[in-house]
Amino acid sequence: MNKKIIRKILGALSFTSVMFVFQACYGTPQDYGLDVRLEGKVKSAKTGLPIKGIQVSVNEEYQYTVTDDSGFYSFYVPFLDSLTVSFKDIDSLENGSYLPKDTILNAREEEMVLNISLNEE
Repeated sequence: MNKKIIRKILGALSFTSVMFVFQACYGTPQDYGLDVRLEGKVKSAKTGLPIKGIQVSVNEEYQYTVTDDSGFYSFYVPFLDSLTVSFKDIDSLENGSYLPKDTILNAREEEMVLNISLNEE
């Protein structure tokens, strides 16, 4: 009697664990068809040199990226009719101090390149 109960419990636990594995493997995929890849370089308007440490965000949301040593940034944003891209110097005096800048884009392509120049304070 006890063996039958234990066998049923182990069978139920095995089945449940298999279901969790399948759920992890076949979860809801991200819809890449509705995203836009935004990339570009941020340079100094005065010197033309790339600026690292500039925060790039879209539509004032929590999602942002920071430019690397070559001033390059890249990330995916939702496909909307209009995107407000904000550039903000977050490291202050480490590489100079730059004024923030906002730019409005009309998203019409899956990949968009936006190179921008920032003015020093």
